[in-house]
Amino acid sequence: MAGDAPDPAWALGLGAIGLTVAYGVARLMTVVLQQLRDAIFAAVGQRALRRLALETFTHIHRLSMRYHLTRKTGGLSRIIERGVKGVEFLLRFLLFSIGPLILELALIGIILAVVFDLSYLAIVAVTIGLYIWFTFALTEGRVKMLKEMNDQDTDANQKAIDSLLNFETVKYFGAETREANRYDGAMAAYEKAALKTSYSLAFLNAGQSLLITAGLVGVMVLAAMGVSAGQLTVGDFVMVNAYMIQITMPLNFLGTVYREIRQSLVDMGEMFDLLEQPQEVSDKPDAPDLNIEGGAVTFKDVLFGYDPERLILKGISLDVPAGETVAIVGPSGSGKSTIGRLLFRFYDVVEGALEIDGQDVRDVKQTSLHAQVGVVPQDTVLFNDTIFYNIAYGRPEASREEVRDAARAAKIHEFIEALPDGYETMVGERGLKLSGGERQRVGIARTLLKNPPILLLDEATSALDTETEAEIQQELQAMGEGRTVITIAHRLSTIAHADRIVVLENGVIVEEGKHDELLKRDGRYASLWHMQAAEEEAAA
Repeated sequence: MAGDAPDPAWALGLGAIGLTVAYGVARLMTVVLQQLRDAIFAAVGQRALRRLALETFTHIHRLSMRYHLTRKTGGLSRIIERGVKGVEFLLRFLLFSIGPLILELALIGIILAVVFDLSYLAIVAVTIGLYIWFTFALTEGRVKMLKEMNDQDTDANQKAIDSLLNFETVKYFGAETREANRYDGAMAAYEKAALKTSYSLAFLNAGQSLLITAGLVGVMVLAAMGVSAGQLTVGDFVMVNAYMIQITMPLNFLGTVYREIRQSLVDMGEMFDLLEQPQEVSDKPDAPDLNIEGGAVTFKDVLFGYDPERLILKGISLDVPAGETVAIVGPSGSGKSTIGRLLFRFYDVVEGALEIDGQDVRDVKQTSLHAQVGVVPQDTVLFNDTIFYNIAYGRPEASREEVRDAARAAKIHEFIEALPDGYETMVGERGLKLSGGERQRVGIARTLLKNPPILLLDEATSALDTETEAEIQQELQAMGEGRTVITIAHRLSTIAHADRIVVLENGVIVEEGKHDELLKRDGRYASLWHMQAAEEEAAA
């Protein structure tokens, strides 16, 4: 009837249903908010990781030739991979786990002290204190184990990459079993280090469980005594048990997170050590761009050595006028290739100066220097991409027709067109699907496309057969018209046309002049010329 009071049982049931629904909504919101948190962090975290990975990658490219000659590529990639993952873990758990966990432990401790007794809080505080001390002490001791495990992992990965990159050499010497044993030896060392880490982790987990269980039992015994004395109800006992479980879960989580944080810090430490590698060659603050007027190259009393105690170049003075071709010859170890490396500023001179159009290369931006110098090296290494990509690498904005013109000039266009995929043919790792001569011609086309005012040819036709070499030499000579060309050569017949020939021996210039003049002098150059002519005659 209207005006009657509501049925108490019905109201109670409705209240229970409401609370149940509210509980369900709370559970749902917990999950939804956690997923929302993760989604928001994903964008922030991935952007931070991308920037860190890019910074590391860029820094490695800034490092000197000296560093790259001693690096281990496989180990380097593993260090970067582990370091980036470590940063991601640290960001995620420091931001979203440690703070809430500490807050949860503090609130439960306050409830135990206020609702029950300070003795409960004392047991919980002692348990947490012992747990944290034990976890930190053992985890710090495990850092050396983690470092050793990482070192062995890096070594094993480096050996695997090194062996795969040298697949052909392994086959030539029938060394498959030897390489497998070498890799297995590295993995055995990693296994030993990983087992030590696992055993120490098992001991850490067991100790943590012992401390947590002791604290739980202590609080539950105290609560049981309170129930026996009539001070607490069975419901209070259950509530204490629930709170203790609520404490043990985050404590376990804290232990796991701290172990992972230490692992992450070890991984990050290796990556940050990499980032702290100094740049041996760097631009001066506010360095200007190199201003090319003609492209004259001048070496002024240059002293240089890869090792400070062993000089390679001992006071070299050399003028290469703009538009001229100067060839540098000499026996192995005389310093020919070193001159090319200094010109590209892979290293800085120890004493003296290297100038281009009167500008010391140490005073200008490296990017502008590299843009003005084109290099055709002795051994051309290609990217694992298409032939078109590798030629266009010389000037990425070049049109397709310009790439084809460069290929024609390098006498490789017809070969490419005959391939099933033409310019879209993949060249394989380091370009190994092509022959040495084909790779060299792609390298020449790449430099032709770059169209630099200064050209450095470092044994540029050494990998070619005699007929192809003659064709390429004509193209290289045509390419050198109007450019400053420095040719480093072993085969003297390829540089007889040069405007000037410089003979290096033991890091000093012993002769220089035109081909005919040097032959008439009957000096060191003539000796090298006659020696090579005799070798070629004997080979024929």
